Amino acid sequence: MVDLSTNCGGIRSPNPFWLASAPPANSGPQIQRAFDHGWGGAVWKTLGTPIQNVSSRFGGVDYRGLKNIGFNNIELITDRPLESNFREIYETKKKYPKHAVIVSLMVETREQWQDIIKRAIDAGADGLELNFGCPHGMCERGMGSAVGQEPKVNQEITSWAVEYSTVPVLVKLTPNVANIVPHGLAAQRGGAHGVSLINTIKSIIGVDIDRFVPQPFVAGRSTNGGYCGAAVRPIALHMVAALAREPEFRIPISGIGGVTNWRDAVEFMLLGASSVQVCTEVMLRGYRIVEDMIEGLTDYMRDKGFSKLDDMIGKAVPNFTEWGELDLNFETVAKIDANACIGCHLCVVACDDGAHQCIHPAKDSRVPVVDEAECVGCNLCQIVCPVPGCITMAPVDNGFAPATWNDHVHDGKPLRPKKAAH
Repeated sequence: MVDLSTNCGGIRSPNPFWLASAPPANSGPQIQRAFDHGWGGAVWKTLGTPIQNVSSRFGGVDYRGLKNIGFNNIELITDRPLESNFREIYETKKKYPKHAVIVSLMVETREQWQDIIKRAIDAGADGLELNFGCPHGMCERGMGSAVGQEPKVNQEITSWAVEYSTVPVLVKLTPNVANIVPHGLAAQRGGAHGVSLINTIKSIIGVDIDRFVPQPFVAGRSTNGGYCGAAVRPIALHMVAALAREPEFRIPISGIGGVTNWRDAVEFMLLGASSVQVCTEVMLRGYRIVEDMIEGLTDYMRDKGFSKLDDMIGKAVPNFTEWGELDLNFETVAKIDANACIGCHLCVVACDDGAHQCIHPAKDSRVPVVDEAECVGCNLCQIVCPVPGCITMAPVDNGFAPATWNDHVHDGKPLRPKKAAH
């Protein structure tokens, strides 16, 4: 049996898949439909003083026939009356008592925080998420990322929320900082029960080259927005992992950023997240994607012998280290499967123009030849190859004992010779 239930900072849900605070979690009827499809929790679209949003407000990035690999929004917090939101929170929690209902909040003064926290808890919130990440609109008013970028302010407001709350408090961190660790530690010092990250990345999604206006178009002008979607996942994974491996950081993480399927979610959990929030992929494909996520995660855990999420959460963290601790004597070379190769020679072009000039056309075969003596194992050929499994990177027994750069500098351990430069 596989148990998908999770506890993220004291917030329990039947599985780790939560809707992120965004348009898919804008109302009670939406969240109730999501729960019917299998979502374990939802973070309500941010509540505060209702905003008049702009039209239009979304933009997407297409690349080589792939649509919306990146997504951008200039939408702000709820534009619906607080009374309607609180009524629907109450109705949703009453109807779905086992699902996690987390309420995202963003206001300015201490008194406003006290008031809205009480109202959210009275409505039935299982937890609160403090929105310290919004990178546009709200930060100009001293909220959102304006708070998230200042550790002292983050800590202070978090302490207010923890003081006034009787339910767990998560702090949603902004990625628009040089180093995420001080900001996660600030939330921890403020008493947060956990953090969620990342929020969206400050961005301009594109420019209309005919009208000379950044996108999305709003009456002839535009502004920076928040970048999200599949393209931001590597940034989100790094920031989650940076906190998870920090010895002083000891509170749970809810991972967010570019989750499109169960594999993405597993990567976040292996790097320390105990719940995973999804927004953009739901906007593009609908609530039913969670069904495949649940099935995929269940099969993965069964295949790996994990009976519960705690068996896998953080399992990759010990293997995330600094560059100076990597084994410089580990060596790989490219191997091409002649039976799988289609002779497209994309690897030849990539290696010749962008790497180390070690893959060459063969005189009497469609299959390129790898000069293993010159191959540095950079992986570029494998990355550009259109045939899965055709090119592999095979380890080489070069006779050198493992040695890191730090070992070499401090202890004089020998490093294998460098390949000849062309």
